[in-house]
Amino acid sequence: MSESTAAARSRQFDRRLAACYDEFKWLYCELYGQTEHFQQLLDAARQFFIHRKSALVKLDATREKDPDWYRRSDMIGVMLYTDLFAGNLDGVREKLDYLAELQVRYLHLMPLLKMPEEFNDGGYAVSDFRQVDPRLGSNEALEKLADACRSRGMSLCLDFIVNHTSDEHDWAVRARKGDPEYQARYQCYDNYDIPRQFEQTMPQVFPNTAPGNFIWCEEMGKYVLSTFNPYQWDMNYRNPVVFNEMACNLLFLANLGVDVFRIDAVPYIWKELGTSCRNLPQVHTIMRMLRILAKLVCPAVIFKGEVVMKPSEVAPYFGPVDKPECDVLYNVSSMVCIWNTVATRDATLLRWQLDTLAALPREYTFVNYVRCHDDIGWGLEEESVRYLGMDPLEHKKFLYHFFEGNYPGSFARGELYNYDPATQDARSCGTAASLCGVQAALEQRDNGALDMALRRDLLIHGLILSQSGIPVIYSGDEIAARNDYSYKNDPAKAGDSRFLHRGVFSWEAAQNRHNPDTVEGRMFTGLQKLISLRRGEPLFDADAAVHTADCGNPHALVLVREKDGRCLMAVFNFSESWQELTTPLVGGRWVDLVSGDVMEGSIGWMQPCQMRWLVPQEETK
Repeated sequence: MSESTAAARSRQFDRRLAACYDEFKWLYCELYGQTEHFQQLLDAARQFFIHRKSALVKLDATREKDPDWYRRSDMIGVMLYTDLFAGNLDGVREKLDYLAELQVRYLHLMPLLKMPEEFNDGGYAVSDFRQVDPRLGSNEALEKLADACRSRGMSLCLDFIVNHTSDEHDWAVRARKGDPEYQARYQCYDNYDIPRQFEQTMPQVFPNTAPGNFIWCEEMGKYVLSTFNPYQWDMNYRNPVVFNEMACNLLFLANLGVDVFRIDAVPYIWKELGTSCRNLPQVHTIMRMLRILAKLVCPAVIFKGEVVMKPSEVAPYFGPVDKPECDVLYNVSSMVCIWNTVATRDATLLRWQLDTLAALPREYTFVNYVRCHDDIGWGLEEESVRYLGMDPLEHKKFLYHFFEGNYPGSFARGELYNYDPATQDARSCGTAASLCGVQAALEQRDNGALDMALRRDLLIHGLILSQSGIPVIYSGDEIAARNDYSYKNDPAKAGDSRFLHRGVFSWEAAQNRHNPDTVEGRMFTGLQKLISLRRGEPLFDADAAVHTADCGNPHALVLVREKDGRCLMAVFNFSESWQELTTPLVGGRWVDLVSGDVMEGSIGWMQPCQMRWLVPQEETK
């Protein structure tokens, strides 16, 4: 890079910094009480921007002019494991044409940074935040993939684990050897006095598989805070060095071309005695500072926060509209309510939850999904469950037994995860297709049940495509992949039923995706059609007004979207029988974009597990 270019970049950095300097310095000093490390961070950030490659600087400029780029109807996502999908990063790059068939514009790769050989929590135990795990590729391969994605208008999302490191990380290795500087990057204690105080108010994440929040490190002779697993040591964000280094790690990855970061376990970042050590105010300070840094160095980048809580607790992680933190959050509540509706055939809870989301500012953007790499935790609003006359615990038991397939009349095939005999709590695992009944129908050779299972699977994917935000498909669900039970033969995986839906992608099965007479073909072509319809319809943009409408039938849901004087009604029948909906169709005839049917008067009768996207007929002329 020439000196003139570097100087021009430095001046541009100064202009951006001037707009946020006072807030950034105030936040930093409020947390850390000094400015030496603050200046060091600014100096490092300046260098990251100066050395950011021209193609990324161009993308920054484009997105600065178009800040809603990720909130439009054409933003369709897929999440996948690099090794399971295509072996390594080069393999993923070679398979981008396949993803393009689904018109994917957002590719989320599950954790791929350097991790221990065995105890790595699926990549969430990181040994080096600046190095791709050699089993999956290299930094060069990641950069090439990012370049290839960008040339296709596709954003690359990567997990960024902020709460903990692997116990094989260089910091942990030095801490175990007695280096006080590196011990200070974790929360280490000579005796159990302070850990005991923490345990009095700090919930356990994995009470069965990893009880307690501290481990004893014999080599170091200290207790170490380890909220998740014993091999994942929580970082000490009271130490400004930790924040600075993690911020620089993020900027390093952004300069490789990563432009969406899934910030993992956000609520856990800050620990305070006498609290639950979750959702503390300092967490929001840290997220706001990271957001400011990203806008200084890499404005094209957005943050997706992993905050697994009910909507009223999730919303604060967006931050104030004028001082945002996360750009996007997971819509966990909708996902859980969708599966509740699949089991009960009653859309009441789902409707209430969607209305709660609709009451939030339209600037708030969610990732909507049917399945992901994780389990389904049955965190329904207990007050709502009681209002409907059900006992929350008994209803939860019904749900996890239903999706286990261990309930009369269940079509699902899944497994329990983290069953706790003391509390009778459990979560559910399985692929979307297996939980929707595809696997059972194939086993029983029941074509009628298979047809219904595929209709059900497409129905719930149609629902996430009907919501505001970014719909993300879990890799394999687009071809109705079934459960993979081979994990039981691997001692390192056998105790974790989440591997039931983490099977190797079947490219042999994917060859059937264009044959509508196959399971894979029906699912793939069905999704292709819905995605194409969504991409061409601005009413699916995130700035549309949304509300539900009464349809006089608990088995069905009507979601109304309005924008620029136009209206679309997304209608869903979750029952396996015909259902009548009384919602009026005002103003003449309406057309179903999905089937082409023309209707008037009211929505009327809907087929089993059918969805419609209705618009006034004159709009289609």
